[in-house]
Amino acid sequence: MNKQVYMPVRLIAGKDCVRECASTFAAFGKRCLLVTGRNAARESGALADVEAALEAGGVAWTVYNDIRQNPLVSSVVEAGEQARRAEAEFIVGIGGGSALDAAKAVAICACHPDFGAAELYGRKIPTSALPVLLVGTTAGTGSEVTGVSVLTNDADGRKKSISGADCYAAVSFLDPRYTYSVGYDGTVSTALDAFAHATESFFSPKRGVLTDSACRRALPALWRALRAFAETHALPDEAGRDALYFASIDAGLGINSTGTGFPHTVGYLLTEHCGVPHGKACTALYDSYLPRAQRFAPDRFCEYAALFDADVDGVRRVIRELTDVTLAASPDEIAAWCARFDGPVRNFDNSPGGYDRAQAEADLNALRA
Repeated sequence: MNKQVYMPVRLIAGKDCVRECASTFAAFGKRCLLVTGRNAARESGALADVEAALEAGGVAWTVYNDIRQNPLVSSVVEAGEQARRAEAEFIVGIGGGSALDAAKAVAICACHPDFGAAELYGRKIPTSALPVLLVGTTAGTGSEVTGVSVLTNDADGRKKSISGADCYAAVSFLDPRYTYSVGYDGTVSTALDAFAHATESFFSPKRGVLTDSACRRALPALWRALRAFAETHALPDEAGRDALYFASIDAGLGINSTGTGFPHTVGYLLTEHCGVPHGKACTALYDSYLPRAQRFAPDRFCEYAALFDADVDGVRRVIRELTDVTLAASPDEIAAWCARFDGPVRNFDNSPGGYDRAQAEADLNALRA
């Protein structure tokens, strides 16, 4: 049995939990910075609820709303400077995975005026950081419960994660109502991301009794949602949205201890070079990942297959249909993308049977038009 460290985040869950637990914010200070994107926090209603909670607690706030998908290191450095100017005592992240991940990094940069990409990625862990409170608005990344922040380095355009004790939120508010405003494409992509989290955690050699329990809860719920998307091409009702959101949190609990496998790491290339949304990029290689799991972990694969009310080939067909990624890149371009995989890659070793650069190139070439 692997020894595992589980997240120290205080979770406050349920509809209207931000409003009903408004006093939680004021316990962290009298000034804060809200870190958001341009639209999701406002359209979901989360921003209004948080601002009402801050006002009720006598907390002053400023807003940094320039977080985009795949957040840039330069954005979190800029937001850290804004937090220092505002003398913020804590950070509130509101939005999908990009905003939540960015908020964690902003909390670190706020305490380190000298930090750029090199210092952020190479910091001594843990380092000082402001407390972070998170309010999620999508059902996908599980960032609410993970000690990970995925950022894009401006210098080379590559996605790379930071992690550690300084990347955990102090409090996360889990209200599925805030996901109701997400459109069909966004909901499908984030559900695929959560499915990939639960699957890759389930097959990780680092798995343990608690991650296993979380993934066994998440996978059937995520499968039901994905199958319904493929059959109806419509958004779920509120009950379906609620189930999808909490399944994404369970999937996040899984990867928080195990990490992910090669589909996530290779999927970064699809986002960086082709603009494929993160969730679909993660499942683009599942026609390779699931057969490898069956080959190299057959007993575990039988347990996995038993979680679904369909055969795994049927699951693969649904994943393939919803992902729908085709590459226009040449073999030479793909080879250049994969040059970064020449050395050891942690997530490759965290996959059934291992993985390497040659296999990454072959799998990406299989996606070519």
